Amino acid sequence: MATEKTNDNVRAVDRALDILMAFTATDYELTAGQLLKRVDLSRPTLYRLLYTLEQSGFLISSGEPQKFRLGPAVAHLSHVWTSSLDLNEVAKPMLRRIWEETGETVALFIPQGAYRSCISELPSTQPLSFKRGVGYRERIILGASGRAILAYANVTPEQLKEYAADTKVDLKKYTEELQRTRERGYAVSNQELIQGAVAIAAPFFNGGGQVAGSVGVFGPSARLEAGHVKKLGALLIKEAKLISEALGLRRG
Repeated sequence: MATEKTNDNVRAVDRALDILMAFTATDYELTAGQLLKRVDLSRPTLYRLLYTLEQSGFLISSGEPQKFRLGPAVAHLSHVWTSSLDLNEVAKPMLRRIWEETGETVALFIPQGAYRSCISELPSTQPLSFKRGVGYRERIILGASGRAILAYANVTPEQLKEYAADTKVDLKKYTEELQRTRERGYAVSNQELIQGAVAIAAPFFNGGGQVAGSVGVFGPSARLEAGHVKKLGALLIKEAKLISEALGLRRG
């Protein structure tokens, strides 16, 4: 009997979690009818769990017809999780895999207004290599790692113009390159910041779907030829998606 009761409790928790996970950034408010289409529950079971979740603060409801949305208890857990989140630790396995597979320098960047900063780097051990180091800061409009971020940042033409001030950036061509970056899923720069250096970078996103930074590979053009760049781009996209998921982004 005790085992059966434990199993029932576990199933109830699973079902309650299914209800919470039915909400998304775009469908943040759902009726009971809409929830029934998303979770495999009978109507009585759904209402019983909705009542329990509302009593414990995980859901709130209002309106006629009654609509449910996530409650303050979820916000509390989100705050705790975000506060304990260390991006370097989260991304470490992904950076290590890229580094081991490519043998090139791998780095993680985050946006800081008109700049982007390196917060983690695994330098290449090869004699001919390029590295900048943790703490390196560069204008976000320059280089692949910055372009990978801007391509998904919904920046306005005015912001781009501000970012490009005092540079030789052609904004028309740059805007076209941002579009190509979105089509490929990664950005490429060839000798843009360092003579003889090639950079490939892909964006990663936070749990809300906003671009949170980029992960890049850097090496000499002698090793990073066009065919190799495409393979590296695919690898970066794959690992950047894993970083995004680790930051809370749900699989689309």
